[in-house]
Amino acid sequence: MSSNALIFISAAAALSLVSFILDRDKTMLGFKKGWQMFRKLLLPFLNILIIVSIALYLIPPSAINEYLGAESGILGYFIAATVGSITLIPAFISYPIAAGLLQQGAGYAVVATFMTTLMMVGVVTLPLEIRYLGRRVAITRNALNFVAAVIVGLAVGVIL
Repeated sequence: MSSNALIFISAAAALSLVSFILDRDKTMLGFKKGWQMFRKLLLPFLNILIIVSIALYLIPPSAINEYLGAESGILGYFIAATVGSITLIPAFISYPIAAGLLQQGAGYAVVATFMTTLMMVGVVTLPLEIRYLGRRVAITRNALNFVAAVIVGLAVGVIL
């Protein structure tokens, strides 16, 4: 276990103990709500991790390196931005996916582009956005965020 994990677990335990001492009922209610949220998220989280693990196993590292590696050029950015824009994955699940891509040979800049579009661009949710925000605002927001994600990826490429 990493030192960061130990620090976070220790801090959470200490703060939970303080909360329990101050208000036992509220703390227990918080733990119950947290457990319910965890149970609801566990199955989708495991399903996506299994699917991604199988995909990373089936796709050879040479293909990931060729299409998403540091030398993939503009094609790598385009693939990462497109897949990130279309995919609907919660943020906490995207981090293990990004780690897996990096381990398989994907470049940092391309993974940064993928992660940024994953969080900021929503092709799947576009109809809902259009309904609530209007066509012009929704499309403009997604287009600007797509461009911003590519700029973020390029900046990461320059920095790293």
